[in-house]
Amino acid sequence: MNTIEAITVPKWGLTMSEGTVSEWLVEEGAEIRIGDAIMDMETSKIVNTVEAIIEGKLRRIVAQPGDTLDIGALLGVVAADEVEDADIDDFIDNFVIDGVASTDALGSKVGVAEAPVATTEPAAVSAAPESQQALAAPPASETSAALEQLAAGEDDSQVASSSHARRLAAKYSVNLNNVAGTGRHSRVSREDVIQAILAAGGAVEEVGAAAPEKPVTLPSSADDSEVKATPVARRLAAELGVNLHQCRPTGRHGRVCKYDVEAANALMYGAPVPAAPTPELALENQPAVEAVPMSGMRRAIASRLQASKQTIPHYRVSADVHLDNLLAMRKQINDADPNVNVSVNDCIVKAVAMALVKMPALNVQYDEATQSVLQLRDADISVAVAIDEGLITPIVKAAHKRTLTDISCEVRELATRAKAGTLKSDEFQGGGFSISNLGMYGVKDFDAIINPPQCAILAVGGGEARPAVVDGELAIATVMTLTLSSDHRVIDGAVAAQFLQLLKGYVETPSLMLA
Repeated sequence: MNTIEAITVPKWGLTMSEGTVSEWLVEEGAEIRIGDAIMDMETSKIVNTVEAIIEGKLRRIVAQPGDTLDIGALLGVVAADEVEDADIDDFIDNFVIDGVASTDALGSKVGVAEAPVATTEPAAVSAAPESQQALAAPPASETSAALEQLAAGEDDSQVASSSHARRLAAKYSVNLNNVAGTGRHSRVSREDVIQAILAAGGAVEEVGAAAPEKPVTLPSSADDSEVKATPVARRLAAELGVNLHQCRPTGRHGRVCKYDVEAANALMYGAPVPAAPTPELALENQPAVEAVPMSGMRRAIASRLQASKQTIPHYRVSADVHLDNLLAMRKQINDADPNVNVSVNDCIVKAVAMALVKMPALNVQYDEATQSVLQLRDADISVAVAIDEGLITPIVKAAHKRTLTDISCEVRELATRAKAGTLKSDEFQGGGFSISNLGMYGVKDFDAIINPPQCAILAVGGGEARPAVVDGELAIATVMTLTLSSDHRVIDGAVAAQFLQLLKGYVETPSLMLA
């Protein structure tokens, strides 16, 4: 069977538009079966595992770790041993995503069809034949009417051509409609473009012809994500197809800098190595700050919370609650079973769920499209968990029906999987109410931003000993400040105040949660 099949970026969830390749779990040449885990891919919130939906030999890995690709973009190619490499090259070059060729839509991320096959370690080969050597743009003085005619014509984006031919045509302003293709299936090759330029009277100036014996280095396919490099150098290396392992680091603290990438790129193509910057110039050009690209998760958080703050009319109500009775109940539960470790936050989750059952007006979502309120049946509580990449809110579903020990185990498991990036989309998308607790950091009180389409979020401060009036007497009590942020389009101030009063009752008389 000589069929060539594509592995593409899957779509997980309605809001997913792109994914970033984290790591390939199989090597090029491996046999894969349907259901095999072949790649880890990061979306805006989590890292998911891509499973094979086709089977066969993985003949070509196209997308590399770190590449951010649109839905449907080409990740790899599966084909039988009998399929020629040239046919696979054709398939990659002509792969189309929504009418756009993969090599055009993804740029340097996919353009490997006619490049030398990468090896694990750098290797040396002799210089390319004359017809394959890089060309310098012809001088303007040699521009002729024939060259102008060669550049004229309609859009050539649909002309079948190799990626190298298309790049060369763009460099020399050649319209591919004017070039006769001699490649496979009448495809325009790089050599066809060169011959068309020469036939029109253009000058071809070869680079490196004076030293054809100089070796050219093949790019390495080794993972360079751990190589220390400046952000500018890393971006330039990605654009030029240079592996950072092939760069000799000369930057501060042993990092690869922009010059090191340019030097490695020159060596790859047999070009003269640029002069190294003087120490004074390098110090002068050293930026005072570094631009750190935002991760997909951080971009998603920034976008959603900015929209929330701009479009939702937030208002806040606060209340101080006494924790002593709740702390005593928590101690009894934990002392009774050494395998149980109920936290104050677990108790707050349960109390909020019970209050939502009593006051369903806060257990709602707002539908922007229809400007309607969606009333939720169960108290599904989103619990904010801080991870390295930002913030995620796994959901304790139907928390009003769960015991405190169940909630405690569920929250710990969800938090562990959130930090490992293994949550499923339905485990953190949705929910009717959010809780954000910063009390463990010594925060007394704070304001939280609503997570749409939810309409309320509770900010939980830390419990601390404060002077308080208890039974008419001044005493020291453990007090916590709760701040409720609500969407005024849906929830009126009196309703929010009543909910907070009801929640205060559950926290200060925790036996009500168990009734």
